[in-house]
Amino acid sequence: MSLNRSEKQAVIDEVTALAAKAQTLVMAEYRGIAVADMTKLRASARSQGVDLSVLKNTLARRAVTGSSFEVASGQMTGPLIYGFSVDAVAAAKVVADFAKTNDKLVIRGGVYGGKALDVNGVKTLANIPTKEVLLAQLCGLLQSPISRTAGVLAALAKKKEEGAAAAAA
Repeated sequence: MSLNRSEKQAVIDEVTALAAKAQTLVMAEYRGIAVADMTKLRASARSQGVDLSVLKNTLARRAVTGSSFEVASGQMTGPLIYGFSVDAVAAAKVVADFAKTNDKLVIRGGVYGGKALDVNGVKTLANIPTKEVLLAQLCGLLQSPISRTAGVLAALAKKKEEGAAAAAA
């Protein structure tokens, strides 16, 4: 079914708004994927804050014109699903994880920080830990010297007590 001019403009406006607040765009070819699998992918994406859309490539190109995602215009060919995310790694992680279990989803590329990414770039981005994991690692790293110092001081106090008890006996 063909869209009329106002419907096309509405799609362009919606995608432009997504692109304005997103940090990452991931594109993947979805040819041959069953509807049930696509539904799982969309549910997974929704739960992680990723907006997945199947768009006409000409409308997608118009929507990203003037944004940091314009560098991917040359990659927008064929049947693609577009994933936009505010979180830097969420879109790449959702698509890459799904592609591991479903070989019919083929990652085509993406954009992060105004730079076009190839397939390996998207996979590398997907392997970066989430913000929460990175913060937990940082807290553990900061806490490590303090806990080690406390352990050393406790051992010294115990040794001093043992020495005082031996001298008193």
